[in-house]
Amino acid sequence: MEDCRCAAGPVMEDLNPTFLFTWTGTRKSGKDEDYHSHDILEMAFVLSGTGRYRVDGKTFSIQEGDLLIFNPGVRHQALYCPEVEIPATEFFVGFSDIQFQGIPANTMPLPNGAILLHTTGELRRKLYRICTAMQEEKAVSRQGRYFMMKAYLMQLILLVIREQCEPVEKSKGCSFESVNKKYLVEQIINYFEDHYSEKISLDQIAENMYLSPFYISKIFKSETGETPIRHLIDIRLENAMELLEGGWQGSIQEVAARVGYDDAYHFSKLFKKRYGISPSQARKKA
Repeated sequence: MEDCRCAAGPVMEDLNPTFLFTWTGTRKSGKDEDYHSHDILEMAFVLSGTGRYRVDGKTFSIQEGDLLIFNPGVRHQALYCPEVEIPATEFFVGFSDIQFQGIPANTMPLPNGAILLHTTGELRRKLYRICTAMQEEKAVSRQGRYFMMKAYLMQLILLVIREQCEPVEKSKGCSFESVNKKYLVEQIINYFEDHYSEKISLDQIAENMYLSPFYISKIFKSETGETPIRHLIDIRLENAMELLEGGWQGSIQEVAARVGYDDAYHFSKLFKKRYGISPSQARKKA
């Protein structure tokens, strides 16, 4: 059994939760949900919009990126807010069977007994990805769905617990742990997907991984069949196409900048080589 400890955070001796359900919804009707509580744990992540909650007699405003934790016995109620421009869309997950040292069973701790965690930056992006992945997994009903949902749930729980730990100081830039070739490549791809709009160089990645650019390129190509820079270009061009097809009204120069290119002419050449049409033609076609 693994004993997971972190400074100034809850101590977890084991993690084997029972996944119960997920639900996604938007409060659009005039009828408020009943004021109620559960004998299980429930977490709600606000995917978009704003709203309000009544929790144990207090009213809380919520917004995109907020995470609410309703421990057993906590009375709560989502309030209908006709005055808001975009009503809150929330992702709920219900579960049980967790235990932390010195804390009642089936209770998720938050600092000072809070029920609301405001998230930003990387944590918000990670929570959003996991919630949307659980939505997709629920929709397709493939073999092993329960275990996939449980695996995603465990990631959610661990992210919340890690948020309460004192951060470990790390070097600037893109730093990765090189456990094996496949893991190394996955970490590079994840970094590309998160930072494709920024200036990225293979030398920068190599320096932070304490490896040579040649070695990284060799491993990456052996695992994916293409070079790291080619893969980065593909990610950038795919995101550019999504902007153009989605009706984004910025100039081609602005589209180029949004996906990491300072030179609109160079961007257009790469785009036409990939798709056979110019960015302007892609926009008109859409």
